[in-house]
Amino acid sequence: MSTAAQPELTGGRRIGVLVQHGFTGNPCSMRPWAEDLAARGYAVEMPLLPGHGTRWQDLNKVTWADWVATVEGALDKLSAENDAVVAVGLSMGGALCLRLAADHGEDLAGVVVVNAAVDTLRKDVKLLPVLKHLVPGMPGIANDIKKPGADEHGYPTTPLKAAASMFAGYAELRRDLPKITIPVLFFRSAEDHVVDISSSRAINAGLSSKDFEERVLEDSYHVATLDNDAPRIFAESAEFIERVTSAERG
Repeated sequence: MSTAAQPELTGGRRIGVLVQHGFTGNPCSMRPWAEDLAARGYAVEMPLLPGHGTRWQDLNKVTWADWVATVEGALDKLSAENDAVVAVGLSMGGALCLRLAADHGEDLAGVVVVNAAVDTLRKDVKLLPVLKHLVPGMPGIANDIKKPGADEHGYPTTPLKAAASMFAGYAELRRDLPKITIPVLFFRSAEDHVVDISSSRAINAGLSSKDFEERVLEDSYHVATLDNDAPRIFAESAEFIERVTSAERG
């Protein structure tokens, strides 16, 4: 999905939003949010990460670096066409937005993340460097959604080579969280069966931003962008984007 800005709806300024899905997912998990943002007048870039949206086996052919390059390309496009840019992401998509904030904070007005993953309490993750050579995949993590009938259309299997690369990327990101000084809005589900509390702890302890807020979602599981709290995410993220991209902030 790629839409142009409508500055007549955003106070005369052209505002871009990078919208990023998570690991083993695809833009379906973010489309309602992206469409809401576009309707508010924001330019939207919602890239499909390499290895996603096809077969789960394709994910084992790409790495964290490929995903970072994809979001950097989307940020470059939005920056060239708009006056200000905000990045929003779910799960690993949130981690990629935080990676952008650490590396290219000067190009972003702020970041909104939903159940962002940067760490885990799972002990088996330490075995991934070995397991990835023995087993191609494990049971999938898709559709952790409380709302009946919702479907993110994610992969049924978690590819282990890709997962190992992702967790290595998270370790690098945790070290670089103090580099993040721009505004960050963090939504976290009280009950999440994919991302545990260690990510919240790392984000809260690591960021240097003086404009940071964590808000807890009480009626959604991991894929909150398709869950009961989605309208709240859309409305409150729009308020955040309007505030951090206002002309008064420069």
